[in-house]
Amino acid sequence: MALQTAEEIAEQMEESEDILEHDVQVSPAEEMPGDGPVEEESEQLFLPWDRFSAWLHCICVVGFDLELGQAVEVIYPHHSKLTEKEKTSICYLSFPDSNSGCLGDTQFCFRFRQASNIQPSLGCFLDRCDRDAPVCLKRDQGHFYGYVYFRQVRDKSLKRGYFQKSLVLISKLPYVTFFHSLLKLLAPEYFEKQEPCLEAACNDIDRWPTPTPGKILNLPIMGVVMKLRIPTCYDKPGTSQLVQSTPGDSLVSIVLPTIHEVDLFRCFYPVFFHIQMLWELVLLGESLVVMAPSPSDSSDTVLALVSCLSPLRYCSDFRPYFTIHDSEFKEYTTRTQAPPSVILGVTNPFFAKTLQHWPHIIRIGDMKQTGEMAKQMKVKKLKNLKTLDSKPGVYSAYKPFLNKDEDIIKQLQKGVQQKRPSAAQNAILRRYFLELTQSFIIPLSPPQLRPFLQEEFMKTLEKAGPQLTSRLKGDWIGLYRQFLKSPNFDGWFRNRRKEMMQKLEALHLEALCEEDLQLRIQKHTEVETVDLVLKLKDKLTKAENEQLPVRAGTLTKLQTHIESIILSLPEDLQGILHKPATL
Repeated sequence: MALQTAEEIAEQMEESEDILEHDVQVSPAEEMPGDGPVEEESEQLFLPWDRFSAWLHCICVVGFDLELGQAVEVIYPHHSKLTEKEKTSICYLSFPDSNSGCLGDTQFCFRFRQASNIQPSLGCFLDRCDRDAPVCLKRDQGHFYGYVYFRQVRDKSLKRGYFQKSLVLISKLPYVTFFHSLLKLLAPEYFEKQEPCLEAACNDIDRWPTPTPGKILNLPIMGVVMKLRIPTCYDKPGTSQLVQSTPGDSLVSIVLPTIHEVDLFRCFYPVFFHIQMLWELVLLGESLVVMAPSPSDSSDTVLALVSCLSPLRYCSDFRPYFTIHDSEFKEYTTRTQAPPSVILGVTNPFFAKTLQHWPHIIRIGDMKQTGEMAKQMKVKKLKNLKTLDSKPGVYSAYKPFLNKDEDIIKQLQKGVQQKRPSAAQNAILRRYFLELTQSFIIPLSPPQLRPFLQEEFMKTLEKAGPQLTSRLKGDWIGLYRQFLKSPNFDGWFRNRRKEMMQKLEALHLEALCEEDLQLRIQKHTEVETVDLVLKLKDKLTKAENEQLPVRAGTLTKLQTHIESIILSLPEDLQGILHKPATL
């Protein structure tokens, strides 16, 4: 008895792509609760520290030792594992460069390669959360994020004359706004009350619900309750479902409107006239370095560059804060090969010399807005960049493919003159980038399982290109040709293909559940029936492991089909087929 494979039914689906497009809009998180009480079942599976691990890998305290330099003093929870290489990375990345002159409290973030391959015990549940998250909010598989609260204050009782310490949250989640908000609560308490405060905070976090997209979450921490909602991939791009206080929220102290978005307008203000060119450079995966006066300016600008592609995922490497001690320093600064596809954020003046061979350099000055619009600036030649003290601007020989959009410049300039709130300026700029990216992606988007044929695609642009949704003129075809060579296209195409295959697998399972399998097996031998059971079991396991987007009740129905077929077989075969599979 032969079962159709997903590839075999793919041909039948070619003429039903509009159905697939419609189905993809259904949210498993909100409209497909799954089979049975998933929430209740998973509650019973949580082990101590599982909930904590869903949010954080660990919390580190990094101090300065006169003999050892920067050192990890404390790791919470104590059982958390970090390799020596990971500890070294955290040490160097948790302190601003000495030239930054960061007195007082400073917050920033960094990102570094994961050296070990430690899998959390609730991996399958986290896969479900990841499935429903937007591409920009999925867990980072190969890297950790470090969210830093650094304090440097004068202290005559210490030999160096300064108290210097960082509290660092290490996580796989790119929830930059959320973790910075959490640190604002946690760090001042820690600096006052020391370790008992960290222990209490970890215990609070281990009682949090898991980070499930689409749900309103109330998170108690240090006597305060944070309220937030993690977006889903089914939310309409460019909209945010505002989390509002309700009469029952008497204990809620902080309501977060976003968990991850940085202020684009503030970040791009110093290089305001080049925002469209910067979008092109990020889209094409070009090598970019941001030279900034502080780690907070550096990390915010790198995160702003990465997020300006939303809803497209930036698929190359990016380091919001990068130092000369980084383990990839030699790899990224070598002159023996072309600079890699990466965005680096740096503050050390040494990089002005080390990275002067890079093709695109963004020099950020003070981000404090004076109320006046930045003066019109031309793109500067790279040879004019000699030190980190060079004037703010973009240093590049790049010639944009698209004509400059003067309307967005005028709109934001007017906002500055009229003292429009920063949040409104940020919303205008975010909407601009979203529409620009969507205009670019829409022509690529029809679902297909066939290999991508570049020339065939180029022919479609004349009638169904970005000119249908964007007023911008320019060499769109040249931009597409360059994009198709980039890591961002490769990542987008792989992800799109995977989504399509999973959708076909889900439709195949739903079709199987509607079959009268008892009637079919009557016409076949025991061997063929056993073969059917084994194939159905494999499909069920795959559907559970990959969190396929099937209709509610499908997996339960399939399990019932399997059980009824097994019961129709002789007892000796029933015993064998009921045994759990061994690894």
